[in-house]
Amino acid sequence: MVSWCPSGLAFAEPVHLSSDRPIEFSARLVRKTGGRIANAQLFVKKDRYRIEPSGGIRTELGYAGVTIVRLDEQKIWHVLSRRRIVLSIPFTSDYLLPFSVQLEGETSRIVIGNSVVGDQPALLYEVVVQNRFGQLERYFEWVDPQREILLKLLSQDRDWFVEYRHVVLSPQPDYYFEAPLGYRTIKAQEAQVPRG
Repeated sequence: MVSWCPSGLAFAEPVHLSSDRPIEFSARLVRKTGGRIANAQLFVKKDRYRIEPSGGIRTELGYAGVTIVRLDEQKIWHVLSRRRIVLSIPFTSDYLLPFSVQLEGETSRIVIGNSVVGDQPALLYEVVVQNRFGQLERYFEWVDPQREILLKLLSQDRDWFVEYRHVVLSPQPDYYFEAPLGYRTIKAQEAQVPRG
């Protein structure tokens, strides 16, 4: 089972550049949790994002090729194309991804030096965060110094990371983040933890 955000951190804020202006982008998402690595294509627009995982995500109705996270509506939609169904589930923090360079609860940040994520030059930081339970957690964070965007976040205390490769800042179409027309929406009774 692969969870999107297995820590006590909250990542619900919209994506912003240093000018505090929301941004839109696409990227390759690589995440590791519980010893498993999962890959996906990611599209982000303000307070919503679309994840197209390699191999799909297993749901109670079959495999979904697309997951749409709508923070603005507190909804998660799994799109099952073969069955023309959208499985709507209650929102949980398991679906949150970190996008902001500034982490919630951050208490200190130290520059380690220059680094690389994939083929992208990055500045590496060690960041200490006080999580929502009052405990201190340490992270390594790689940031694109030119565009000031998060490229990778690695937990030092837990076995997980989230990485964004080939980040392209560009407008994303609104329809990427809507339930497809002509699909039947089914509401799940309970929230499900995403599985690879």
